[in-house]
Amino acid sequence: MSLLIDCTTESGMDRGLDAARTALAGHECVVLPTDTVYGIGADAFSPQAVAVLLAAKGRGRAMPPPVLIGGTAVMDGLAVDIPADARRLAEEFWPGALTLILTAQPSLAWDLGETRGTVALRVPDDQVARELLQEVGPLAVSSANRTGQPAATTAAAAREMLGESVAVYLDDGDRTTWEPSTIIDCTVSPFRVVRRGALGFEELAAVVPDLVDAPTAG
Repeated sequence: MSLLIDCTTESGMDRGLDAARTALAGHECVVLPTDTVYGIGADAFSPQAVAVLLAAKGRGRAMPPPVLIGGTAVMDGLAVDIPADARRLAEEFWPGALTLILTAQPSLAWDLGETRGTVALRVPDDQVARELLQEVGPLAVSSANRTGQPAATTAAAAREMLGESVAVYLDDGDRTTWEPSTIIDCTVSPFRVVRRGALGFEELAAVVPDLVDAPTAG
């Protein structure tokens, strides 16, 4: 039976992190808070765990999950040929609601799905998430919801959608935004916004002036 653990106290957070660490080591999934919405996470280096994550969301390999990391320094271990402007964006907005698509390290032994040689990286601005990431390493993380349903802003809402497919739910209170992170493709020139999100185009373009915005709907 899955666990829902209140992480709003120091003792609760310690218990939650311990339970999450055990679950991830066993190739199971956890739900964790981020600075945007709640996410479902799995060991990025466990193809079995990533497959469970995709199945829990009802998503195929054609939609690989992003990878959350505990700090900017980890970026160089997971990506190669990182453009200077991508580093500027990371320095300005990490930790925060910005995901950068970069060229993946070809030597990495992982299988996130059909990534076409790329990896989407983000450092979340959330204490629980970052402490977990610093303990267990990179996690494949997608929004904690079934595909096609609204992203969960509470651990309870995530549990309603994902149920026993997740071993541990870390509850750190409500999240006040439905907006996901903004995603920028840094493997093309000029960089392109491929998903609008919590960070606005204007503040991103202040760092990378030739950034191309995502097309408007309709």
